[in-house]
Order: sequence, then structure tokens, then C-alpha cells
Amino acid sequence: MAKRHFSLVTHGFVVLGLWAGLADAQSTVNGQVSIAERPGGRTDDLANVVVYLEPTGPRPKPGSAAAVVTLQGRQFSPRIRVVTAGSTVAFTNQDAFNHNVFSKATHGPFDTQSYGRGKAREHVFRAPGVYPIYCNVHPRMTGYVIAVSTPYHAQAGADGRFTIADVPPGSYRMTIWHDRAAPQSATITVDAGGAAGLRYQLDARTYHFVQHKNKFGRDYTSGGDVY
Repeated sequence: MAKRHFSLVTHGFVVLGLWAGLADAQSTVNGQVSIAERPGGRTDDLANVVVYLEPTGPRPKPGSAAAVVTLQGRQFSPRIRVVTAGSTVAFTNQDAFNHNVFSKATHGPFDTQSYGRGKAREHVFRAPGVYPIYCNVHPRMTGYVIAVSTPYHAQAGADGRFTIADVPPGSYRMTIWHDRAAPQSATITVDAGGAAGLRYQLDARTYHFVQHKNKFGRDYTSGGDVY
């Protein structure tokens, strides 16, 4: 069967690819994201990009899974973790001092309380959404858990490239998320047996850092607040 090439521009996305017309084939969606910065700025956090596809028709129920976020060097590693809704994330402390992970997300706030080295606290992220996560002891510790209601998701590499494999043919709402830019979305069509190449640019030129409050809604003290 002859392969047909296509080119589609939709909502700022440029979709390039080919398909062989095989109705039962799975597709791979891939592409690259860049970020517009202020004059003189440079992007060094493209690995924070999350891309996910939500079918516009009937949706498969994504399976839950277990994931780990390590607390080490007063940082969350990875800083961004994408999981399917219903998954359990273990926050493992590898530092020689206590941490207290919390989130004030309205769709699922949680507080691990303070715990020490070699210990872990788990939380089930039942509802889809963006969960900013912080440490109540260390004000510069920030991260995100992104819970999505679809099995078709990926994080970009350091160069902004991403790949989502095993995507059935159909219509999808694609969302691209980054912590310094407004999320962008568009409806795309994934064809049978094909590959879609995407190019998109997010806009971080209006981003301004704002220091978060501690779990009590107050400013951090110089020594942190573990209670």
C-alpha cells in the first residue's frame, strides 16, 4: 500500500508525518517544544515540559502505578513527575536532615509531616491536575506532580524533544505544560500506522518568580518551620 504524506497546521501546531493506512496500527507522536524567553534569557529547563494526549471520544481507563520522588540536596528529584491519576508517589528522604512535603492543591492537598533520612512518605494522587509540591522546612524546594487521566503522556528531554508511543489512531486533545508558561492545547488527529512530528513554542516572557508560603500560609522563618 502506498504511503501518503501529510502536513497540518492547527492552533499553532505544525503536524508532519506519514501513514500507511493500517487500521489496527499504533502510532508514535513525537516532536519538540521550545520556550520564548525575555531578551537575553536562555532556556535550560526544557526537561520540565510535560505533553499528554486525551482522546476526544471514549477514553481507556489508565492504570495506576507507583513512582518515586527523591529528596536529596534540598531538591526534589525529579523536579517534575507525571503520573496517571490514582498513582502512588513515594517521597524518599536521602538527606541527613528532616523534610516535610506538602501541597495546597485544591483538588488534593496533603501533608506528609516531618520525617528523617532513609524514610519515605507516600501519597495517592487520585484526582487529575497539577500539584505544586514544597518542603515546609526548606523554602527553595519546589516541584510538581502532574496527574493525568490518560496513559498517553511524556516528559521532554533536555532538548525539548518528546515521544509518546503506542497511541491508537483517533482524535486527541494535546496539552503541553511547563511550570513557567501557560499550558497550551489543541485538537490533533493521529492517523493509523503513522508518526506525527510537532513543533511548538511556549511563552515564558511574562513569568515572574513568586516565593510560596509555608504550609500554614505564612512566610518562612530563617530556620524553616517543621511543625
